[in-house]
Amino acid sequence: MAKPFKGKIALDIRDSQPDWAPYLAPKAPENAPNVLVIAWDDVGYGTMDCFGGPVRTPTMSRIADMGVRYSNFHTTALCSPSRASLMTGRNATSNGMATIAEFSAGFPGISTRIPFENGFISEVLGERGYNTYCVGKWHLTPGEEINMAAYKGRWPLGRGFERFYGFLGGESSCWYPDLIHDNHPVDPPATPEEGYHIAKDLSDKAIEFIRDAKVVDPDKPFFMYLSLDAAHAPHHVFKEWSDRYKGVFDEGYEAIRPGILRRQKELGLLPENTELSPINPHGEPAATGPDGQPWPLLDTVRPWDELSSDERRLFIRMAEVFAGYVSYSDDQLGRVLDFLESAGELDNTIIVAVSDNGASGEGGPSGTFNEWRFFNGLPTPAELSLEHIDELGGPTSYNHYNTGWAWAFDTPFPYWKRWAGYEGGVADMCLVAWPAGIDARGEVRQQYVHAVDVVPTLYDLLGVEPPEVLKGYPQNPIEGESFRASLTDATAPGRQTQFYAMLGQRSIYHEGWLACTVHPPLSGWGNFAGDVWELYDLSTDRAQSKTWPRGNRPGSKPSRASGTTTRASTTGCRSTTAPPWNRLSPSARTEAPRATGTSTTPTARPCPSSPAS
Repeated sequence: MAKPFKGKIALDIRDSQPDWAPYLAPKAPENAPNVLVIAWDDVGYGTMDCFGGPVRTPTMSRIADMGVRYSNFHTTALCSPSRASLMTGRNATSNGMATIAEFSAGFPGISTRIPFENGFISEVLGERGYNTYCVGKWHLTPGEEINMAAYKGRWPLGRGFERFYGFLGGESSCWYPDLIHDNHPVDPPATPEEGYHIAKDLSDKAIEFIRDAKVVDPDKPFFMYLSLDAAHAPHHVFKEWSDRYKGVFDEGYEAIRPGILRRQKELGLLPENTELSPINPHGEPAATGPDGQPWPLLDTVRPWDELSSDERRLFIRMAEVFAGYVSYSDDQLGRVLDFLESAGELDNTIIVAVSDNGASGEGGPSGTFNEWRFFNGLPTPAELSLEHIDELGGPTSYNHYNTGWAWAFDTPFPYWKRWAGYEGGVADMCLVAWPAGIDARGEVRQQYVHAVDVVPTLYDLLGVEPPEVLKGYPQNPIEGESFRASLTDATAPGRQTQFYAMLGQRSIYHEGWLACTVHPPLSGWGNFAGDVWELYDLSTDRAQSKTWPRGNRPGSKPSRASGTTTRASTTGCRSTTAPPWNRLSPSARTEAPRATGTSTTPTARPCPSSPAS
């Protein structure tokens, strides 16, 4: 609300008194910190060395050494929903983004239109004297609105960012990206032959945006959302970076998992009693749905000892290319931190670095040279990719590793991205640092926290009270909880309850327990009322290696299992504001109204009025 004029207006200006307060731009408090939110893409929990993984990421380790690692951080299991929560502090369903932005449907929870009543942190800080920048992947605009004729209120500049450079969709080639600069498309500044890669380009622009403003007003703080292309497919990188990993993955994905778990325990990330989740934990592909439906082959892992020598050679190279991709992106991220340090800004910059979900299984059990085959429902035989093994990661490829590596890079958890009931999909790395404001250095925190908690934590650190009205829109309540206390107190409580609903899966975490449905996210099974519920005690079994029966369990109240699943059913149905569905199955597809006003009638059935059992 505008401030009232408190000056004096007389007949003669010489007798009047001006009041500039209502007209000046907002100004941040003195010494207000900068904020840098770094979002990695599809980087599993056990990928980076700072989380026990085999991929060397000195920049991320640098951030970890500057602050704290959260070992129990969670996301939604999918990119757009997690990013919506990271920007608003509301749950994916409240944001209308309980799916990816391209898969909109005419229901509140999956419209992919984030309500303006759910303000972005960029909008809030912009009105408090911050410069606001978004660099990299966006993926928060409905697919129908990514064109030059579309309404742009849901593009970055429409949601509080003053500058944007990156791509609007869920992925893009690192060699030939579909770039948008502010509100218009642009060509990359160079070609791959001239040394172009999007990771370097994004770091260049991040530095440029910060420098452009700091040379004019060095005391004005910035909020930057640096959303990296890595490690989403296609896994593109210069060959010399992939070759640095020769020999690292030769033993195979099953063999590297024990070493990753050992290092995670040494780092204090996981309890000593943590065990590795088994391969294909439900007995897939032989497992079936409640009505005998087949398990989707996409979400299975091929045992290493059953592979041919050529298949092993192919899969090893896929992992080397992926690791090189992550390391190169980390190297380019380091240039941004180096710039902040040289400019004297690093110490007073709050840094939050996360991954948006677990490692990706979209390459299927044999990986692919061309990920577009996955999007068109086509398997990729290993023989086909083998013909192009020397091109993996290069400009002619659009490659993705196989599910075995997704499982390994999610060590010790089962499954991967999209799986909202399993830690491989929702448990992710999280680093928080603020050298000038947080004393902790290289420490680990065990509190259960979620992506919705990042925004309220930042508001808490900045002393910002969320507005009741923003740009004329009454604001919905923030649904996340600040975890600021845990930054200085390792014993501070974490989040007690969090629900998950994604691509037909439902689960709920409550006081250390997790109840989830066995419903593969791209299975098209339907019959949600017939889903089998599993119950896990994550306080003693973080990797979900043991499930309790639905009824009584030894040494506990008989009502625990049934009570938790009932809570999950009722909470999920009440909160999703959309029917359970498998978005990629033909029977569940819906379309937004077309330009002519026509639309496709939804076929997904509504949420039942009584809890599923």
